[in-house]
Amino acid sequence: MVVIEEGPTSWGAYVPDLPGCVAAGESREEVLALIHEAIEFHLESVRQEGEPVPVPHSSSEFIEVTAA
Repeated sequence: MVVIEEGPTSWGAYVPDLPGCVAAGESREEVLALIHEAIEFHLESVRQEGEPVPVPHSSSEFIEVTAA
């Protein structure tokens, strides 16, 4: 799972299951491309260090809330 956030002047993305795996860009499309590269780089580094690839444990849901 990738979390994408729009800020006042840029976009950010991070991967809850890969601490430290983040990206920032000027558009949603750019940040998606950058986080894809960041994930690949992160996993390559994990493998090179002989560490196990983390098993995903995050999930997301949208919850509807109505104002009273």
